[in-house]
Amino acid sequence: MGSVAGLGNDIATLAELQAKLVALDFKESTSKAIVPLALGMAGLVVIVSSVPVIIVGVGLLVAEAFAISNALALLLTALAAIVVSGLVVYFAVRTLRRGVEVFRRSREELNRNLSWIRTVLMHSGRPAPKRRW
Repeated sequence: MGSVAGLGNDIATLAELQAKLVALDFKESTSKAIVPLALGMAGLVVIVSSVPVIIVGVGLLVAEAFAISNALALLLTALAAIVVSGLVVYFAVRTLRRGVEVFRRSREELNRNLSWIRTVLMHSGRPAPKRRW
């Protein structure tokens, strides 16, 4: 707390370290998010491209097995396909969220740095307490 220049230097150093930590966290979260994101996208592609085949194939089987109209059987099959695809997307998003949680370190460190800066600014300009020996 010797001078304003010293405080400015400390703040600049903290900002630089904070930026480096954010960059490191971003790199780490990106590496963790690539696989779940790719799996989620692949799952979505397969689901979307399989829906017509599922609807036609299973729908016709359901129509035969339960002696119901083709239209009703196709509708029930489509609803089942939507439920399955929703579950795949849900699990992909859940896994993706875990990959980006590493930014918690950056946020916590930023909060500590801001608290330190507030403390220094609040106590700067005040005379140092006299020590009693």
